[in-house]
Amino acid sequence: MSTQNIITEIPTIFDFNLEDTPPQTIRHYWLRLISDGMGNPINIPLIVARGKEDFPVLGLTAAIHGNELNGIPVIHRLFREIDVSELRGTLVGIPVVNIPSFMRRKRRFNDGVDLNHIMPGKPDGNISQVYSHRFFQRTVKHFDYLLDLHTASFGRINSYYIRADMKDPVTRKLAKLQNAQIIVHNPPSDGTLRGAADELDIPAITLEVGNPNTFQKKLIRSGVAGIHNTMSFLEMTNDEIEKPEKEAVICKRSYWIYTDHGGLLTVHVGLTDMVKQGELIASLRDVFGKMIKEYFAPEDGIVIGKSVSPVNQSGGRILHLGILK
Repeated sequence: MSTQNIITEIPTIFDFNLEDTPPQTIRHYWLRLISDGMGNPINIPLIVARGKEDFPVLGLTAAIHGNELNGIPVIHRLFREIDVSELRGTLVGIPVVNIPSFMRRKRRFNDGVDLNHIMPGKPDGNISQVYSHRFFQRTVKHFDYLLDLHTASFGRINSYYIRADMKDPVTRKLAKLQNAQIIVHNPPSDGTLRGAADELDIPAITLEVGNPNTFQKKLIRSGVAGIHNTMSFLEMTNDEIEKPEKEAVICKRSYWIYTDHGGLLTVHVGLTDMVKQGELIASLRDVFGKMIKEYFAPEDGIVIGKSVSPVNQSGGRILHLGILK
């Protein structure tokens, strides 16, 4: 059978409807969102595993930024491991949310907007707002829980960390179940997919699973294990919850430290390193090798992510510092 025949056999739908998928089966769909400048449809892939009971509905999303790929094999592997004959509830996976950016291997939508800053979009807005709105209305609003998978962006690397509203007991529990290295408290109402879901009383967390434009096997395994923990907690499976080897470091807030000059940057600390106020964290040299400036930690914290690109313009990122609870 040709690849073309396999693709065309997948049905196209215009909204997520639980009844489209028979109980105790897994189905693939193309979900229509918009059309391009030639009038051709732009669809997103949808994978649905419906168990012997319908609820809860757990949604998994990845690649809302088109260059953040680790979440895709996390979703694929999870669906390969699911036994729908024993599953209670429904698992919905969306391996690629941002199709236009994914095709161009870019972070932002094709109008230059970050989709994860404008959720839940607008029905009568510009192209990125309409795309966001239709995606949110046709998928996320049907979920009972949401796990949104991300990675770092170009020129940066991340630890395995979680963003969640740690004041909410449910999202706090979901965050801890991921067995991540770091958890950062982030309240909702911030324009993110996670925040927009939280505003609809859909408990949601963000999983930051490694680095862009690559598949990282160890982090993919960690992401899968955390979702299995979530499904066990929600009583969707009978699996035992896997305990972490080490408790996550919980941060009450976090922020990026930026350069104020351009030059060649060297970051001297590693991911998950604890740094003390006043500790040297980076050096900036000019193209002749002369020291321009050294940068020091403004306060005690933990390194969540950092720049790995030596070429750094004024206002470039140095590292993402988490401030401990």
